[in-house]
Amino acid sequence: MENKIRNVALLGHMSSGKTTLVEALASECMGKEMGSIEKKNTISDYLDEERQRGSSIKSSIIPLNFRDYKINLIDLPGNDDFIQEAIGTISVVKGAILVINAQNGVEEETIKHYNMLKKRNIPTIIYVNKMDKDGIKFESLLEDIKLHFGSSAIPFCYPMGHDNNFDGFINVVELKARKYNGKTCDDAEIYPEKRKVVFELHNQMVEAVAESSEELMEKFFAGENLTKEEIRLGLRDGVLNGRLIPVLVGSALKKIGIHTLLSMLIDYLPNPSDLKPLKGIDDDGKEVLRKTLDSEEFSAFVFKTNVDPYAGITNIFKVNSGTLHIGDTVYDNLNKANIEVNNLNIICGATLKPVSEVHAGDIGAITKVSLSNGVTLSSLKSHISYPLIEYPSAVYYKAIKPRTKNDEDKLSTVISKVILEDPTVKFVRNSDTHEQLIGSLGTGHLNYIIQKMKTTYKLNLDLTDYKISYRETIKTSATGSGRYIKQSGGSGFFGVVEMRFEPDQSNSFSEEVFGGAVPKNYFPAVEKGFNEACQKGLLKGYPVIGVHAILTDGKYHPVDSNEVAFKNAAILAFKDAYMKAKPVLLEPIMKIVVTSSSELVGDILSDLNTRRAKIVGMDINSIGQQKLEALVPEAEIIEYVNDLKSITKGRAYFNREFYGYDVVPSNIDVPNND
Repeated sequence: MENKIRNVALLGHMSSGKTTLVEALASECMGKEMGSIEKKNTISDYLDEERQRGSSIKSSIIPLNFRDYKINLIDLPGNDDFIQEAIGTISVVKGAILVINAQNGVEEETIKHYNMLKKRNIPTIIYVNKMDKDGIKFESLLEDIKLHFGSSAIPFCYPMGHDNNFDGFINVVELKARKYNGKTCDDAEIYPEKRKVVFELHNQMVEAVAESSEELMEKFFAGENLTKEEIRLGLRDGVLNGRLIPVLVGSALKKIGIHTLLSMLIDYLPNPSDLKPLKGIDDDGKEVLRKTLDSEEFSAFVFKTNVDPYAGITNIFKVNSGTLHIGDTVYDNLNKANIEVNNLNIICGATLKPVSEVHAGDIGAITKVSLSNGVTLSSLKSHISYPLIEYPSAVYYKAIKPRTKNDEDKLSTVISKVILEDPTVKFVRNSDTHEQLIGSLGTGHLNYIIQKMKTTYKLNLDLTDYKISYRETIKTSATGSGRYIKQSGGSGFFGVVEMRFEPDQSNSFSEEVFGGAVPKNYFPAVEKGFNEACQKGLLKGYPVIGVHAILTDGKYHPVDSNEVAFKNAAILAFKDAYMKAKPVLLEPIMKIVVTSSSELVGDILSDLNTRRAKIVGMDINSIGQQKLEALVPEAEIIEYVNDLKSITKGRAYFNREFYGYDVVPSNIDVPNND
């Protein structure tokens, strides 16, 4: 069973025709009429938001049956604002179709998707769509593909048609032509003017296959013809090892090249038995290997979670080993709990179909169980944990304010559901500024989240720019006195302290009192007063950090002294010393890592220089991209995700994390912390 499965991601720039391609493939396999974006009846774009936009927002799984094989086709959004959908899916697939719009050539998201696939060594087939449009010049298009993806991209199909009129294609591997008759594609003769170039491409392909083994090379140079099976196996080996990227041509709308694409998914993309064993760890942290076979102990990885206010939670998983049956009890590694599987399904777009079992290599769905992305499910007698998915960090934050008390009451519950479905969303309650922040991957991503909260959960929020959490500190030592003495008849208040304040790595307290000037039982009150005073500095009202407070002397009264008096005395001593200690403002510094192609680094550096950035490192990743690490004030990168997209035309991205605080330059105006 496991050898009859292909898990294939479908990627491409927006408007490349991915959704139409899904419809064409489904029509070919299911014998159904194609849906269309215009009629809002496609299988993969089933959300109301997707149908309104006319583009994908979430990944969608479409299982297809072809030549006794099962192909789990996963349609992924082409919009960079929803890149987390692609990242989650690519962690479990071992094959991909990269769709290119013949009218536009290689676009920004095409390059990003290819780099993502290359980084994970995922065998890829390129499908050049919309070849039937006017003015398409395939040779120029192929040159563009090779420029961006290398010489390993070679035509497995070549467009057919007189001059530049596309009316079919030639299968370069089998040297067979398919001509479009206005409704379907029929076998046809190769046009005479196409023969030379097609046979040259075929010979180059055969030579590449021969070079893959000494035995085939000897046969080739001896003038013997390689068999069809030798050619197919040689090409398959080249695709699986990344030496070859097949380029196919067609028109999804007219279903040209669809049957050939399906055949090549079977012939050239890996089945689970081709894959190396998957690595995980057991409960003791020791490495465990699992082969994708039914005979192995059961294990599965949850790579996607859907949350519906009516249907509840749907956890989508890939079985990495063994078989999952309805009624099985399995182990959840993150929650360290046993889960009984009472609802087991396969998924097709928005539809769940109940099944009794899911085999190794296949994709299934569990409902009515609270799991999350990244959970490993395994058999009770053989626990395993697979590596978590590495998602990008949230880089675009806004303050959110519920409009009504009812909205405020629902906020936490709704946010938890949104984060369960989308791990890149972050929610922060900032106690310094008394704001609630929501973080996302970009403007489009955030707008979708807010709109979903409104339409799906009836939660209304207002968005505003958030306040920066500045800090204050001192640059030198200073002493201060605090006297809190109040007497009004009965018991009063009496507390007097002398304190010294010094710069330090963090806030701390100690005492150097001699002779019982301040009894020990009041030391905690003095420390409490110091900590309270640090909550609001005297420069701009921001919290004070990096101060060591030392109680050096004081006075007490045997009747009127109490904890309140000494706490307030410490606050007064802090205020007395503060301005003498040369206080300064501090701003939060973020560490960002920008990833881009090398030709964009100059523009990125020039822009970062205007943001008071400090470049701390440059490196090259596994696929030759530049990684630039910098320390930048948070105030300078609030809109950086949008600015970076503009500077690089969407061909660079960044992650960010908090690094620390640094002194605000005197020429930078910092608002008061109201």
